Amino acid sequence: MIRFLIVFMLAQAVLFGLEMLQPVQQQVILPWTSLIADISGWFMSFFDANVIASGKVISHGVNGFAVSIEPGCNGVEAMIVLLAAIGAFPAPWLYKLKGLMWGFLAIQGMNLLRIISLFYLGQWSRELFDWAHLYVWQALIMLDALVVFLIWIRYLPDEDNTKILEQPA
Repeated sequence: MIRFLIVFMLAQAVLFGLEMLQPVQQQVILPWTSLIADISGWFMSFFDANVIASGKVISHGVNGFAVSIEPGCNGVEAMIVLLAAIGAFPAPWLYKLKGLMWGFLAIQGMNLLRIISLFYLGQWSRELFDWAHLYVWQALIMLDALVVFLIWIRYLPDEDNTKILEQPA
């Protein structure tokens, strides 16, 4: 357990440190954020033809309301936490890759719901938008990463679970 915690914390420190580097921001984070805005806008266009996505901004063509998806609102941080947790946990690599794939889909799916709901909530009430953005959705995205990790652990092969549980702390 101590080994897991140390590796988990070190992996997070390294990954968050890398994420903050300007070349990583320019080459990975900002393009990813724009892609998330485009995908969110594409989904919203199915039921609202007035949605416009441009770069990292999603706006409404009629009422002018807009949101800018900033780094920190793109699901990358939750993925870093999940990557560090799954990477630090003693399990076969194939299971780690499967967990990361399913985790990526779960976190980014939840993040799309977050962006879409906040876009419409902001048009209705700025106070509720701020509250939901700062408190509700931040917690739900990280909770999503935790739930994915716990489900992933649950479905590891029994022999690996047994070995892990028998190791002294």
